[in-house]
Amino acid sequence: MTTSRTRHETAIEVGTDLPTVRIVREFDAPVAAVLRAHTDPHLAVRWLGPHRLTMRVDHWDGRTGGAYRYVHTDADGTEYAFHGSFHEVRDDGLVQTFTWEGEPDQALLERLVLTDLGDGRCRLTATSHHESFAARDGMVASGMETGVREGYERLDALLAD
Repeated sequence: MTTSRTRHETAIEVGTDLPTVRIVREFDAPVAAVLRAHTDPHLAVRWLGPHRLTMRVDHWDGRTGGAYRYVHTDADGTEYAFHGSFHEVRDDGLVQTFTWEGEPDQALLERLVLTDLGDGRCRLTATSHHESFAARDGMVASGMETGVREGYERLDALLAD
């Protein structure tokens, strides 16, 4: 017996009126599983970020009021650190801050909404609000799109297990 999976595209939209980035992606998994992958450090370390990087979790408390810090490392040992707070974790998503400890050094506010599509599938919509257009554009120019797309491909594989 073979199992077929749909290859889902990741839409990344850069706002024109506000310094926002909106990411929309469907998953062949229920809302609870996708949310758990975003709040459980043992799962996040298996999918978050591009293929070429490894991830180390310094601390992670994936509940309302919790915080996190993790570090991605490339093959030559260069580290890319990120931290933030989980302001609200609900059954259908979360609100968090996110800071890349590089350029641009700024905190953004992200709301992640998971919508049940039936048949064990869901849609993720993440909207990130940046401090300025320059900060948003710097984040996009940093390679964020590659990390998001490859991370969600890795999440597909994790959710299929």
